[in-house]
Amino acid sequence: MRASLWVAGGALGAAAVHALPALTNIDVVRRHTLPALSGVGAPGHVALTFDDGPQADSTPAFLETLDRLGWRATFFMLGSMVEQAPGLAAEVAAAGHEVAVHGHLHRSQVLRGPRAVSRDLARAVDVITDATATRPTWFRPPYGTLAAGSVLAARRQGLRTVLWSAWGRDWRAQATPATVFADVRRGLTPGATVLLHDSDCTSAPGAWRSALGSLDPLAELFAERGLTVGPLAEHGLAVA
Repeated sequence: MRASLWVAGGALGAAAVHALPALTNIDVVRRHTLPALSGVGAPGHVALTFDDGPQADSTPAFLETLDRLGWRATFFMLGSMVEQAPGLAAEVAAAGHEVAVHGHLHRSQVLRGPRAVSRDLARAVDVITDATATRPTWFRPPYGTLAAGSVLAARRQGLRTVLWSAWGRDWRAQATPATVFADVRRGLTPGATVLLHDSDCTSAPGAWRSALGSLDPLAELFAERGLTVGPLAEHGLAVA
């Protein structure tokens, strides 16, 4: 009986260690204790990031708008989406944007074992590198939820993990360009990393249009505040 309790206790302890980094998904915890993980960089700069792509019917519209605005951004790609559109992934990189890793499958890494997480991340890195001829340097886990296994796997792949400090909540069916703009403005602090989505593969159908429609109003807001916009590589993040 005692041995069974030890085994059960050990399993629960391992699960707790694996899930402990998920606390960083709580904004108030992350912003005050881990600013680099939150993507807090140079005060006069905004790091613009997009998750979940590339997607054939949405990502090209973002590329066109970003080109018109003169912005470069960081695209956190899913390996599974890159497999469907490798040419589009290459187009993102060729346009001067930074490519990054969002995992291969969009599944919470807290709910997966360390080995599964490690295999998932390694596959995503290989797929994105092959498609874009660029090895990514940044990682953001699906749902922004870290596990011990994902932290270690990212380090083994030479990736820096970063989440966000402002988001547009653009995945919701109720989102509009106005709500996305308002949510980003509400969270916009000096040196913010902004999270939007260029794909609806894990969002409400067509939700990406709200993110796309928010870019011009956001350009006005950033200009009013004297902020420059660019990828994470130019954001001046401290080494976590």
